[in-house]
Order: sequence, then structure tokens, then C-alpha cells
Amino acid sequence: MASGSIAKHFIDWLGKKRVANNHYYVTTYTPDTLPEKIGKNITLIEADPTSYSRLSRIMEETHYSNVFVVLDNKEDAKHTLKNIALIDAKVRTLFVNHWEDETLGKEISNLTVVYVDELITAHLYDNLPNVPLVAQNVGLGRGEIMEVHVPFGSSYAYRHIGSIVQRKWKIAALYRDEKQILPTPATMIRPNDTLLLVGKPLVLDGVYKTINKRIGLFPEPFGKDIYLLLDFRYDRKNALIYLKEAIYLLEKLEKKELYVRIIYPNDFALIDAVKSYESDIVTISVSYDDEDIKQLIEYDINQYDIGLIMNSIKTFEADDLKETLYDLKKIVYLFGDKLLYNIKKSIVLMTDNEKMESISSTAFDISEVLELNLLLADFDPEGDFESRKIIIEHYETLADIFNMKIDIEQKIANPIRELSNMNEVLQIAPFEKRLNSDNFIKFISTKVQDFLLTTTRHPKLLVPFEVTEGKEES
Repeated sequence: MASGSIAKHFIDWLGKKRVANNHYYVTTYTPDTLPEKIGKNITLIEADPTSYSRLSRIMEETHYSNVFVVLDNKEDAKHTLKNIALIDAKVRTLFVNHWEDETLGKEISNLTVVYVDELITAHLYDNLPNVPLVAQNVGLGRGEIMEVHVPFGSSYAYRHIGSIVQRKWKIAALYRDEKQILPTPATMIRPNDTLLLVGKPLVLDGVYKTINKRIGLFPEPFGKDIYLLLDFRYDRKNALIYLKEAIYLLEKLEKKELYVRIIYPNDFALIDAVKSYESDIVTISVSYDDEDIKQLIEYDINQYDIGLIMNSIKTFEADDLKETLYDLKKIVYLFGDKLLYNIKKSIVLMTDNEKMESISSTAFDISEVLELNLLLADFDPEGDFESRKIIIEHYETLADIFNMKIDIEQKIANPIRELSNMNEVLQIAPFEKRLNSDNFIKFISTKVQDFLLTTTRHPKLLVPFEVTEGKEES
């Protein structure tokens, strides 16, 4: 049933977009609704669909799988829908509603309504900046299929698909230079690519924000501000030193704030000394209640949108804090014997490929912020350098983006011994779920994670990542 400009364009479209085995019957009573040329797959019926007797004969003569009601007159649409309900209320019917009148067509049980104003508004909204494009008429139509453009500077740019953890969502396709690419783990995402994502709508909303987070906003995308945790059971001696290091980092960042939480306070003079550093961008809080410390820390981190937690190794290991911070997926800075403002170089000791790509953006970010030379060190006792080529390519590409110099060193050596001989370095490593603190381990292991908590010689930056689904950390 057709009348009006939308119906005219629809009929013209049906004639051009021929679908095999589809034949269409158009019932209209307004000649100006018809386009100049009618496709061979269309049969024209000149009749008034508001007439029950005429419409009844039309629907009885031919079996219709679908009925479309595209009329530009509200009263005509109302009577036509009532006629359809009387003739066959179960036939699948699509109705174009120009009038936002929800009572129209209520008599038909198998009715799909397209609200014109809502459709146009949704299309306009989709073209706003920072709004993800989701499939409206595919699947559930609730945002479980999303199209995302990868901007320059995105944290996803120049990463391989295999390095991106896709839990409860997937990159189904990639579009580049007007071509579709079905990605493999080795496919590298580039700026200006368009990704077709499939997954849970809430998960995809988070992925969209992450893709559009730009490199150079440390500690984002893990959070915005810095949190210094001082446990006076372990940190009394160095509390002011740690605070000064945190303020030093704060001053290197733009538009960030520092939140200091003192737990297990046992030195009031020291508390007063710490509080003397309070300012518009430095907030200091003291907890005198020793119960529910873990819940308090979680509350602080979520309340203040914390991205980086700074603490000593002993504080990090106490009261399951290590496990709590791992679950919260935040960057952790562990103080070392060498003070942060004396550090000259940052170093990444190469481990698993996907972990190296996951932490790469943060490694460049912090190195740029602190003006450190970044060293990518491939120290392997067995000399297995071939498997690391893809990671070296990734870091070299990021170096070009950041316009930063990166040193790459490959050497047949024990990485732990090589690191122990270095001075004034910040070690950047994946935040592993299992971090050993047994000092004996460092004499027999070559795994980076077995050495991180056994020495305070170097400060360390632990960057969150997730293992690919189906794998376990070891």
C-alpha cells in the first residue's frame, strides 16, 4: 500500500535492487507516487486500500509473505491497518509512521513500526563526533554490532589483532582503503582503519572509549589521577621521600591531581609533615581505622578516577593489596632505591609478544613524560631472537609516531643479571597475576616476573594487561 514521496523512493529502490525470487505487488491510488520506470519485478494494482472489500479481494487472490504500509495520509493509514487486521491480523506487516501515534496498528499482532522522526534523529545523532555507529536493523539492534574508526594517536593503532584481548567481544572485520579485511592475529591495525566489532553492548561502549583514547595522556586509559599509598608500618622512614617523588611526577603531567592515603598511622609528627604538602592538586587523607583497609583503598581508587598507584614493595605485598590492584587493572609504580628524578633510562625486558604490545603505549608515554631514553632489551639465554621480530617492528613504529629515539638491544644473556648491572633505570613490565617474592628465585630463574619483587634496586612500573581467552599466566 503506497502513497507519498517515501513510497515513491521505495518503489524505485525495489526496481533497481533486484533480489532473486522476490516479486512485489504495489497497491496505490495516487499515480504521482509511481516513479518514471517500474521494475519488471513489480506488479501494479490500482486500488484504494482503505476499501475493505477491495483490499480483501487483493489479499485473497495472492499469498503475501509481507505487507508494507507506506502512506502519507494518517486517516488512510488508520483505515488500511484496520482492514489488514480484519482480513489477516497475523500477516507480517511493516508500517511507516509519520505521526508518532502509537495507537496506529495496535490491532495487528505481527507489526513492525518505523517511526520516521525517530529514524532521522537517530541518523543525525550517529553523525555527531564521539558517537559510535551501531547496527540498527541487524541482530538485536541494541548496539551489539558497532563500527569504530581508529583515529591517529589511538592506543589501538599499530597493534596486532592478536595482542588485543577480546573477551565478550570480537573484531569481526577491518576496512581499509575501501576494502574489507578478515583479520588474523598477525593483522596490524593502522590509523584511519574502520573496525567492525561484535559483542555485548556495554562491553563495546568501553572498547569504543579505549580505541578513542589517545596516546600521550599518561596514566590514561587506566584512569586520570595519581594515588600514593603510605603504610606507616613500612614507609615511615621514606614517607616524605615517596611523597616528593609523587609530586615530581605530578608536576610532569598535565591537569592531574595527587591523592595521598596514609594507613596504619603511628607518627603524628610525620603526619603533620606530610600534610604540609597539601595544595589545590594534592589531597592528603589519613585512615585511623585499621579495619576494611582493602575496601577503603578500592573506594578511593574508584572515587577519584585513579590510573596510577604509587607504593613501596612491602606495602604492595601486604594485606593482599597486590591481588586487589591486579583485579582493578591499574598501573602500579613501585619505589626503588634510585629516586625517580635521578632516573635516566626506561627499560622493557622482552617477554611474551602479546604482553609486550599491551604495555607498549604506556612505556612510550611514561618515557616521554619523564624525558627518558627507552631501551627495548631482548636478552635471551638461548638466543631465540627470530620470534621477537614482530614486537620490534611494533616498537619501531610507535617510536616514529612519538618521534622518539628507541634503543633496541639483542643479546645472548640472562636478562635478570643484565638488569642488575644497570644504574638509574626505570623497569617497565607487565603486571603479572603471579609475582614471586622469594629471594632464592632470582638466582635460578630468567623470568622477569620472578625478579620484580625481590629487589628494591630499580623503581618499577607495572602495566596491566589481560591474557588472551583460553590461556593461563605462568
